[in-house]
Amino acid sequence: MQSRTPAPRATGRPRNAKADAAILAATREALVELGWSKLTLGDVAMRAGVAKTTLYRRWAGKNELVVDAVAELFDELRLPDRGTLAADIEGVVLQFAAILARPEAKSGLMAVVAESIRDDALRERIRESIVDRQKRLVLEGRARAQRRGELPAETDPGEAARTVDLIFDVVAGAVVHRTLVSAEPADEEWVRSFTRVLLLGLSGASQAP
Repeated sequence: MQSRTPAPRATGRPRNAKADAAILAATREALVELGWSKLTLGDVAMRAGVAKTTLYRRWAGKNELVVDAVAELFDELRLPDRGTLAADIEGVVLQFAAILARPEAKSGLMAVVAESIRDDALRERIRESIVDRQKRLVLEGRARAQRRGELPAETDPGEAARTVDLIFDVVAGAVVHRTLVSAEPADEEWVRSFTRVLLLGLSGASQAP
């Protein structure tokens, strides 16, 4: 089912950050208690203590609401400064795996990804709200590693952008597959092994002609 066309936002009434936070928290709560299929905007509105029309002024429908509720979880990710690129990667990957282990993240992410197969607008929203926002971690980690001399500087902006995309795809794809598809733990031992393989690939890429 395609997403409804977003409702026009009222120009005279600014969004209320407190209400938004309550709505997104209520959405995650409903995901855990009801699951994707039984979650309704009416239930979310009741839990958040707002009118249902308040939700429709902000979100076009359930898909978009759930994407934003899950995206807020991933915004909690921080790249720790542990002194080396390997240790920094291990730290953020462990955080990522911990978020994916949360029932609201697991059910919400899997549901909207499945829905996005038939919905181009939803796929774009996932890309903008989750994927593009979290690429900041790759940019931050790469720049820090370059300052430390662990990675060479890249002079070609196009190649640098492709590298960022590839690193993000490799990390996110591996962790999501490990935790949500294979249902295996992304524990410290696995994360260390994964980081070693990733760094071997980065070293090879930096030496390629």
